[in-house]
Amino acid sequence: MQLTRYTDFGVRTLMYLAVQPERTTLFRIAEITQVFDLSPNHVSKIVHHLGKLGYLETIRGKMGGFRLGKPATEINLGLLVRALENSLAPIDCSKPYCRFTPACQLKGVLAQAVAAYLNVLDQYSLQDIVSNRDELLALLPDMSIPVLQLD
Repeated sequence: MQLTRYTDFGVRTLMYLAVQPERTTLFRIAEITQVFDLSPNHVSKIVHHLGKLGYLETIRGKMGGFRLGKPATEINLGLLVRALENSLAPIDCSKPYCRFTPACQLKGVLAQAVAAYLNVLDQYSLQDIVSNRDELLALLPDMSIPVLQLD
């Protein structure tokens, strides 16, 4: 099963914030776009959505930005993926319609596979996937250099 880019970028954004818990300044969309080479429009949509879901606290205005809306230990990966993915259905039997649909057993097998996939994600928090904080931070660019403001 493959996550959509939207979910992938949402998780990366949260990871980026989670590896910097001592940071006192707010994070900016331009910073995320620069670090991960993403579209500002795409990141804006993700940040807005994560804010509505409570994963981020967003502050509007000239001095605004965002930060984690709850501790990384309280952000469950399974719930996060369910919230960001439009559909977790691995196949769509209706486009084009499959003649096997009425008697198909593959749907049930795939539903079990998705449930197992989510069960594994349910066992982990955001904190669990950034526990190698020093290694992750070493892979990031030096953000003490002024960030190009795109927003």
